[in-house]
Amino acid sequence: MERAPVSWVVDPDDPRAPPQEIWDRMTPEERERVLDALPSEFEVSEASPPEGDFHFNPKVAARDTLGGYFQRIGRRVYLACELPVYYPAERMFAPDLIAVLDVEIKERAHWSVSAEGKGVDLALEILWSGRSKKDLEDNVARYASLGISEYFVFDRRRRQLRGFRLVQGSGRYQPIVPQEGRLTSAVLALDLGLDGDRLRFFHGQDALPETRELLDRLGAMVGDLEARIEQTEKRLDEERRRADEAERRLAEALAELERLKRERG
Repeated sequence: MERAPVSWVVDPDDPRAPPQEIWDRMTPEERERVLDALPSEFEVSEASPPEGDFHFNPKVAARDTLGGYFQRIGRRVYLACELPVYYPAERMFAPDLIAVLDVEIKERAHWSVSAEGKGVDLALEILWSGRSKKDLEDNVARYASLGISEYFVFDRRRRQLRGFRLVQGSGRYQPIVPQEGRLTSAVLALDLGLDGDRLRFFHGQDALPETRELLDRLGAMVGDLEARIEQTEKRLDEERRRADEAERRLAEALAELERLKRERG
């Protein structure tokens, strides 16, 4: 007897992934249909309002800095900005930055916990001019209830950084106590701190270089290499000139020697 198809309709006004018990009963084809129906883009009225550079730049810098670092050390950490996240039967949310450990690094339209087999490990929100209650109260309760291990809030305008870590088995967060002005992330195995109004990540005492800093370093290295090449070329030109001059003098000396031989003969 064939099993009746499991029905789950995604509401465009309130898109949600199906509850886990329904997902577990679905066939691969039914799951694929649901995943295709979960939106990855939203009208401005349905998502976050348009943002300025003060909000946009820090989250992209954080993603690129961490992405470059983990790639260099060979650690698989998926990072994304404003990616729609779907927990079973929960309202969609899209943190400024998410990190998920030990998963395939690829482009995604959204993060479906049921399909991926795990939830988000870390969330980061950038606060500039939005509602602080959402980031500092609502999200603290919600992210903890979803089991997100760590949550950080960077208030750029006030130059404040807060961190929260999940108390295992409790469904609630406890604040991460700063150590020498920095917050330790057990998920990332890095420290977070502020440099003026910039969010920085630290490995030991060293700040992870941001993309623009790496480009500046690369530019300086290229400039230094070009200067060395130019100096080497000048030195080779001078050595060639000296060799040509020595060869010319030798030729003149040999010619003079031949002349003297002829006169004596």
